[in-house]
Amino acid sequence: MQELFENIDINQYLPAAIAWATNILLAIVILLIGLWIANSVSKMIVGLSKKSPHLDDTLFRFLSSLARYVILAFVFIAILNRFGVQTASIVALLGAAGLAVGLALQGALSNLAAGVMLLIFRPYKAGDYIDAGGCFGNVTEIDMFTTVLRTFDHQQIIIPNSKIWGEKIINHSHYEVRGVDMSFGVAYGENTDAARAVIDAVLAKHPHILETPAPFVEVSTLNDSSVDFVVRPFCKGEHYFSVLYSVPELIKKALNENDIEIPFPHRKVIVVNETAK
Repeated sequence: MQELFENIDINQYLPAAIAWATNILLAIVILLIGLWIANSVSKMIVGLSKKSPHLDDTLFRFLSSLARYVILAFVFIAILNRFGVQTASIVALLGAAGLAVGLALQGALSNLAAGVMLLIFRPYKAGDYIDAGGCFGNVTEIDMFTTVLRTFDHQQIIIPNSKIWGEKIINHSHYEVRGVDMSFGVAYGENTDAARAVIDAVLAKHPHILETPAPFVEVSTLNDSSVDFVVRPFCKGEHYFSVLYSVPELIKKALNENDIEIPFPHRKVIVVNETAK
């Protein structure tokens, strides 16, 4: 055994060993620097969302993660290159794999693209009541792929973002003050000024209806059996549904108390007695 080691020329393998040790040290340095850059860029992107309340945290967290993994991918390729690995083939393989994954996940990617657009333009935010994707409810969560709504009967609706972006979105919470459109009819024989005074009195007493802007109460249509009033009181956005569902009953009771007739469809039957001739 001693003779075997004596026959080994250490100087012959020393340059290769030094080269490998150098590559390992450089790889460690590249890894440490790459991790520092990746974490710094990630924190910087997340920090950008804190500078303005209009910037969405979800989008910037996604972008920070994406930037971090992209930097780490380049670091990994640089480390392999230090050890003589042909990285061109690896890059081509990753590109082909990315293309295959993209084709397989077209639906998910369309939801992702729609989610990015929703988070950039922010047509709604968490807490808003919206009508979108054929559903209505309160927005509880917006992520990169879906929007989650809670209905009034406490059902959870999860809508893919691609079903929302590009379609009509109605945000019922966008403006602080909202008008509530309603319609009421009185009989032709009633005094319209008296009916308007009764409606105005009901609106003035309602705790959630604002004085400014003033409620709008005017005759809108002369129907077959009724004179129709369009009534539009204004309220804070959070009281919209309270006003919408409480005012009709209050106006109906007030019209009854003031003996103002509210017409309803009648059917008149005429019986002809032909034997009486």
